[in-house]
Amino acid sequence: MRHFLFKLTMKTSIEFSLIAGLILLASTLNIFGQSNKKEKTPGHNKLTEKEISEGWKLLFNGEEIKNWRHYNSPTKKITGWVIDDGNLHKPKGIKAGNIMTSQRYENFIFSWEWKLESLGNNGVKYFITDKRNATIGHEYQMIDDKKVKDPYSSNGSFYLIVKPIDDKPNLPMGSWNQSKIVVNGNNVEHWLNGIKILSYVCGSQQVMERVPKTKFKDVWKFGEKIRGHILLTDHTDACWYRNIKIKELD
Repeated sequence: MRHFLFKLTMKTSIEFSLIAGLILLASTLNIFGQSNKKEKTPGHNKLTEKEISEGWKLLFNGEEIKNWRHYNSPTKKITGWVIDDGNLHKPKGIKAGNIMTSQRYENFIFSWEWKLESLGNNGVKYFITDKRNATIGHEYQMIDDKKVKDPYSSNGSFYLIVKPIDDKPNLPMGSWNQSKIVVNGNNVEHWLNGIKILSYVCGSQQVMERVPKTKFKDVWKFGEKIRGHILLTDHTDACWYRNIKIKELD
């Protein structure tokens, strides 16, 4: 009888331990799942609730080309630029033309992700104005550095004017890069993959002494701060963009 009671007690104890363990495991998984749900980031071409509260605005939603226009016409239909698997794509060899934001900006953080093919070349220009009668502005150079000899035209540079740091975080062509331009007053920064790779001051001696040595020497107010559009260039090479967003600064 004692032996039977002992076995029954042991069995009950084991069953209780197993049930308690399963309850604890289920509770842990539930908490983990809730934690993941809270920290889950949105897919591409979407803003988080935090970004929305901070004033970020999406300039490309992955489904249609809105908030963009041609330089010479605000109403001309944009062709050549296409939606490719949720990305804004400029196919190789297609004369799609440059496109720029419908709105002009003065102080801002412009953020985007991009990729190029091997030996590709493209760029983002800012301070674009119709007063120059051309799509000329300060350019964040996007290029495969394997084809570059001059650091002033290398990846991430303020094209021909300010070179980036030597140990910038270049990724292999075909990879998605994340870039950012910060304009706050006369202060400008170029960022690449989470690292600030250059900074300069509009109208400074550093900039204005360099301008006359370039093709921009006769361009109105080049090197100075102006309110303008932001432009995606067409350099004939294939290029892909996603997560294009902007935050205006006070």
